[in-house]
Amino acid sequence: MILSLGLIGIAAAVIYVFVPHDDHAPDIKRVDYRVELLTARRAASYPVAAPEGLPGTWKATSVRYQGEDSDRWHLGFQTPDGQYVQIEQSTQKKRADFIDQAGQGASATKRTEKIGDRTWTRYTGGRYDALVLEDTPGSTTVVAGTASFDQLTTMAAALKMQ
Repeated sequence: MILSLGLIGIAAAVIYVFVPHDDHAPDIKRVDYRVELLTARRAASYPVAAPEGLPGTWKATSVRYQGEDSDRWHLGFQTPDGQYVQIEQSTQKKRADFIDQAGQGASATKRTEKIGDRTWTRYTGGRYDALVLEDTPGSTTVVAGTASFDQLTTMAAALKMQ
């Protein structure tokens, strides 16, 4: 019995050593969001936000526009250091519910930031940190993710609303 257990252990070790395995995270593919952005900008009842002038090291990873769901716009990015940043916009009537969902449970702080000509409110404490812009006519804009506030600010500063 001990001899059988030893043979099984040796076989498992040989398999572990000689069978290739990859321990790093998979490479996330870059998506082209231009068509969805044009569609959203034509269909949405508010100015749709998308970044302009971000370095090429920021990789767009997800995009969707859901006109039937409160004109909801989503654009996700991987930052140069592998963190996640998303832009979420919606005309949802219950702004607090939308912000909670987009910010993954983050709560408002008393701190605001002037980025460009807009004032954003910081949200922290949830799965994501977030910057929230509520003064866009008819919509709410949330920049949220696992990235640092510096990177969230970089994204918010790059946003152009059309």
